[in-house]
Amino acid sequence: MFKIECIHHIAILTSPALYQECKKFYTHILGFTVILETFREPRNSYKLDLALNGLYQIELFSFPDYLERASFPESKGLRHLAFGVKELLQARDWLFKNNVHIEEIRTDTLTGKDFLFFYDPNGQPLELYQL
Repeated sequence: MFKIECIHHIAILTSPALYQECKKFYTHILGFTVILETFREPRNSYKLDLALNGLYQIELFSFPDYLERASFPESKGLRHLAFGVKELLQARDWLFKNNVHIEEIRTDTLTGKDFLFFYDPNGQPLELYQL
């Protein structure tokens, strides 16, 4: 057996047409910082490495052959990515102010904690979970 120390990163794919919008979404709206942005000419693709609180977290890729999810949201694979926040109402208001599609706040029946779902420019479901 081996020991996993942490989740290293999460890869998110976008189309070239939405790359700049997604970059703005993850940096200006969600507050990630850019570590490195690379254009990979042989693939005609960008790779954007993003950090949260100084820790490498997300790789945002643009691919010309990007495909939509086969079904939504219950397709096989990553269902959603959840971010923990201390002030859920403040975060909701910020997303709303920035024209992000958000759903109503719900309560986790197991923990009693509030959460809400919202969507990136690709329609990728994301969650804010009250810490």
